[in-house]
Amino acid sequence: MPGVMDIKRKIRSVQNTQNITKAMKMVSAARMRKAEDAMNDARAYANKIYELCCNMA
Repeated sequence: MPGVMDIKRKIRSVQNTQNITKAMKMVSAARMRKAEDAMNDARAYANKIYELCCNMA
């Protein structure tokens, strides 16, 4: 049967894992937002290039 110290250590370990997971989710969300912004910026540029090519043809 685990002692009180073992249970407290397990609880602390789970809490630390939860904190790490939360931080990783936040980093992932920031990277995703940055990638979406870059994609939207590139889409506008690509549309202008497409229009230019259509006008030349």
